[in-house]
Amino acid sequence: MNVEALLRTDRDHLIHPVSSWRDHEAAGARILRSGKGAWVTDIHGRELLDGFSGLWCVNVGYGCQSVVDAAAEQMARLPYATGYFGFASEAAIELAGRLAARTPGDLNRVFFSQGGSDAVDSALRFIRFYQHARGTPQKRHVIGLSRGYHGSTYTGAGLTALAAFHRDADVPLAWQHHIPSPYPYRHAGDGQAATIIAESVAALRRKVDELGADQVAAFFCEPVQGSGGVIVPPRGWLAAMRRTCAELDILFVADEVITGFGRTGPLFACEAEQVVPDMMTVAKGLTSGYAPMGAVFMSDAIYATIRDNTPAGIPVGHGMTYSAHPVSAAIGLAVLDLYEGGMLDNGLRAGAHLATRLAALSDHPLVGDVRISGMLAGIELVSDKATKRKPEPDLQVAARLSKAGYEAGILFRAFGDDIIGLAPPLCCTIEEIDVLCDRLHRVIDGLLPLIG
Repeated sequence: MNVEALLRTDRDHLIHPVSSWRDHEAAGARILRSGKGAWVTDIHGRELLDGFSGLWCVNVGYGCQSVVDAAAEQMARLPYATGYFGFASEAAIELAGRLAARTPGDLNRVFFSQGGSDAVDSALRFIRFYQHARGTPQKRHVIGLSRGYHGSTYTGAGLTALAAFHRDADVPLAWQHHIPSPYPYRHAGDGQAATIIAESVAALRRKVDELGADQVAAFFCEPVQGSGGVIVPPRGWLAAMRRTCAELDILFVADEVITGFGRTGPLFACEAEQVVPDMMTVAKGLTSGYAPMGAVFMSDAIYATIRDNTPAGIPVGHGMTYSAHPVSAAIGLAVLDLYEGGMLDNGLRAGAHLATRLAALSDHPLVGDVRISGMLAGIELVSDKATKRKPEPDLQVAARLSKAGYEAGILFRAFGDDIIGLAPPLCCTIEEIDVLCDRLHRVIDGLLPLIG
């Protein structure tokens, strides 16, 4: 099929996620054809440095032969095995065991989903099962953060706190609530870490008091907020929120769909503050995007409570046809080998260099804030650095950034509120980080006549 035919078929038939359908039909698709390492090539032969790892996920880079071989071998030998009726595959069992040995604390039980959104949805169901099992079914309210993102399933979209996911969708649901994000750059006070942490803890306590301590089931948060604009909380925030949840007898759920698997440095971001959640959701880097897969880790105590208080012979009613899919599991094992074989260490080196390069960008007249955690970064653009005023909406900065980046040969996330998101593959060389930052600097410079 030629390019024009593909573009026409895309317009006529393929619905793209989280997009303006009208704008997409007008602009047409940018069709990618191949990828290798940190680079992708579009259908016209243009090479692009992928500064966003696809969608925060291709952590090990494109075209890793060991991953392709693992998938092909598993597909040829056993392309599918159900997890129902007591069946399992070798790959899924091995992956569950290897991951359990590497997750924080006693997160030794894992349910495999098909991605991050349904991992969050699964966690919400497991929380309900747990509260019923422990004899507290009235504990049903769940609290998240403003600017938080927890997927786009019906229930997950309500826990997400971004307007696009709420519009005309009748969410959040009555039992879903939000407290302010720990957003240092936009903090109304002194912006100091201790102040931000104390205010977050106080906000959680107030919300629990408002709802009733005996009515609240769980608190969800991302260690670094991704789709909300790469909001990096001050160090100590995650541990403080975890301690507060324990004191309030509410479950602490860490959503590591974006931050997991080396994105912020360690295998899991929670490790940076020695935090052990009650549950943890992952996806994206689990298979490095090579196949769909997510997971929910739960503590031994939660698992045992549900198990021991479910009548004998009665199933725990949650499952999916493709849960623990053997091909995805084989890919997960091969990707884990790469992480442990030097990819995490390379990500640390590349992330340190990225931090140095982006720090220099802070002096740019349009850059209000640069925030970074490993290979995850946000650059907030402003029209006035002193007042932190954002560019006027009718300038359509995000659309201009996306177009200019593509023309410059780099891919990144241009958020609608004038924030640039970066999540380069962990395989990036120092030289590739320099290419990304040099080109990004030129892209931002291109906005000076418009905003400056």
